[in-house]
Amino acid sequence: MQTTNGENVTKSEINIVRHDDGVMVSLCGRIDIDSSPVLRDRLLRLFQAASPKIVDIDLSAVTHFDSSGFATLIEALKIARNHKSELRLQGLRGRLLNLFEATGILPLFNDSTETVNRSACEEV
Repeated sequence: MQTTNGENVTKSEINIVRHDDGVMVSLCGRIDIDSSPVLRDRLLRLFQAASPKIVDIDLSAVTHFDSSGFATLIEALKIARNHKSELRLQGLRGRLLNLFEATGILPLFNDSTETVNRSACEEV
């Protein structure tokens, strides 16, 4: 889909897969003021229902990320810590990685380059 000014717009998608070590949350598309509330609700339900030991959030397929996305992830981190869970980010690269590094919040989640560069979704 395109807006009137020719900008590509893709909607967001949230996929949650449980595995032996915890949960993988794969995000695709735009994480912004419109999609962040849905992401927040899904993450809240995840922690309330299961309290997984590890939650990996794969950002490799994210095309746009704004301040509401940061706020949602920081809130999820606080909830994870309250539930004694570890919240890790994966699939950060390029512009999105630079954005996370510039804000200084990346070390709050993880400081392992290996974890940051891994992703659950491989580009085709």
